[in-house]
Amino acid sequence: MRFLFAAVFSALALPALAEVKIAEVTSPGGIKAWLVEEHGIPFTALELRFRGGTSLDAPDRRGAVMLMAALLEEGADGLDSKGFAERREELAARIGFDANADAVTVSVQMLTENRDEVVKLLKSALINPRFDQDAIDRVKGQIQSIIQSQATSPDDIGREAMDAALYGDHPYGSSDLGTAESAAALTRDDLLAAKAATMARDRLYVSVVGDITGEELGKLIDGLLGDLPATGTPLPGPVTPAFAGGVTVVPFDTPQSVILFGQPGVPWQDPDYYPAYVLNQILGGGGFTARLMTEVREKRGLTYGVSTDLVNMDLADSWQGSLASSNEKAAEAVTVIREVWADVAANGVTAEELEAAKTYMTGSYPLRFDGNDNIARILVGMQMDGFPIDYPAHRNEKIEAVTLEDVKRVARERMKPDQLTFTIVGRPAGLGSTN
Repeated sequence: MRFLFAAVFSALALPALAEVKIAEVTSPGGIKAWLVEEHGIPFTALELRFRGGTSLDAPDRRGAVMLMAALLEEGADGLDSKGFAERREELAARIGFDANADAVTVSVQMLTENRDEVVKLLKSALINPRFDQDAIDRVKGQIQSIIQSQATSPDDIGREAMDAALYGDHPYGSSDLGTAESAAALTRDDLLAAKAATMARDRLYVSVVGDITGEELGKLIDGLLGDLPATGTPLPGPVTPAFAGGVTVVPFDTPQSVILFGQPGVPWQDPDYYPAYVLNQILGGGGFTARLMTEVREKRGLTYGVSTDLVNMDLADSWQGSLASSNEKAAEAVTVIREVWADVAANGVTAEELEAAKTYMTGSYPLRFDGNDNIARILVGMQMDGFPIDYPAHRNEKIEAVTLEDVKRVARERMKPDQLTFTIVGRPAGLGSTN
């Protein structure tokens, strides 16, 4: 059984993207889900997301949602941690729980013949997790180890410092794990409160891909999710990242400086999003052909790699990038990034760069749809971000419709060289904090 599951999981791929048909299913109890039926192999992937995630931590209980999510697989109903793991293995199922700033995620892959029993096991974790004290102590210890490790990682130090500067007292401004002190103080009651805050039907998104019909799915999700609370804790409000320009240096003894940088972003639903998306590909998202890679690595050898991305979260949008450079070359790397940013903002990009970016972006998109679990994750993300159900069929049309004038205008209007903000961890020669 375990071998069969592994073979199915690794080999399964759906038809070409154009042939993937997404249907919206509403259960008898009123729960909505997106479904892609694929009956060629007796296997199904289920993805659940609850909007809110670690941003719903109480201010004095930071880390509770992350710890709660980690403990959902550590026993439920009559099964302790070991019993839950053994039962999951007997059913040849994969059940995973995770959390980030915007969502608590449940990912399940299961064989059709075991589907009812897997759903029964999953429901026990969602409705009646045990949160046994020995499991709490053990997972707390694991989280404490991660927190200690992050305290010596330049990448993690930089991310924490930049988030704190950008988002301040908003939940986005501190680690999902909390601090060593806040994690140590968490109790079983805190975990129950975190579960009630986050795992409710009013913030639930569901996608299913595989060997199941709409009628079967409707019954499944009612049975699985119908007993969850109707509502959870209200979501926090949006936050505007504080991109003030300048450089913040976090002194740390390491031969290479980690450099994070960013400016205000472009929301998913903004009319400028697709031109900005293509522009980012040209600027820092396109591997060795990207403008920043050409200028910072290829021409000057200041780094092994530099990349940028539009970072769209539920409550904030930003445009961020990162690289690592030797302490001796970090200042030059910062100068070159600023120069490229200002040049693209003023002069735009070339027609050749635009066509190369569009060719790559449209050609690589179907490759994302390479298995039931990946497709389920994409579909549930689409729902959370407010995309229409036919988005995959038309996404490439939106990329192709972007013109050179669109990109030049968005570069001119949306790139903000004066707000480009750097956080650097290391001992960069010739650089100090300027904020």
